[in-house]
Amino acid sequence: MKIVCLGDSITWGFPFGPQDSWVAMLQKELQVEIINRGINGNTTSDMLHRFDRHVLQVGPTHLILMGGINDVVGQESYEVIVRNLQMMIDKALAAGIIVILGTPTAVDYAPWERSLMRLRDWIHQTADQLQLKVIDFHQAFYDSQGQLLTELLLPDGGHPARSGYQAMFEQIDLSIFASSD
Repeated sequence: MKIVCLGDSITWGFPFGPQDSWVAMLQKELQVEIINRGINGNTTSDMLHRFDRHVLQVGPTHLILMGGINDVVGQESYEVIVRNLQMMIDKALAAGIIVILGTPTAVDYAPWERSLMRLRDWIHQTADQLQLKVIDFHQAFYDSQGQLLTELLLPDGGHPARSGYQAMFEQIDLSIFASSD
């Protein structure tokens, strides 16, 4: 098994670095090759642009795809975001890669969060249609009453604190890797 995690700063592990990311925690747990392809500031357009080089050329068995927050912050249209994600999903599936979608994490700014909620709904609908697994990373940042756990976020309201990355890792049902071999 070889897993590529494609995303932005929240995949990379900003500001602490990849060694403190949810990706590193997953690698430690699974003991398989995991390639962190998170790049700070990336939009889904950036991810699509580098998809062949950073995903297809390394020949992974699995892809965990998460993006969209930087698009929302940059006021990219919903249609462009979902088109980019759909194109990456299609490319991966055509290459025989098992695709796992990650929902964008929560942000402490209501207008952006509303856009991200719509994107998360699309991710779940698409996963249902294509029978893909989803990691609900955003759930890590809410309590049982649906209140945002701001202590899991850095003061910028968007990037996870170390405890936030740990909570993200805890959202991953490790059986999704065992059942997809």
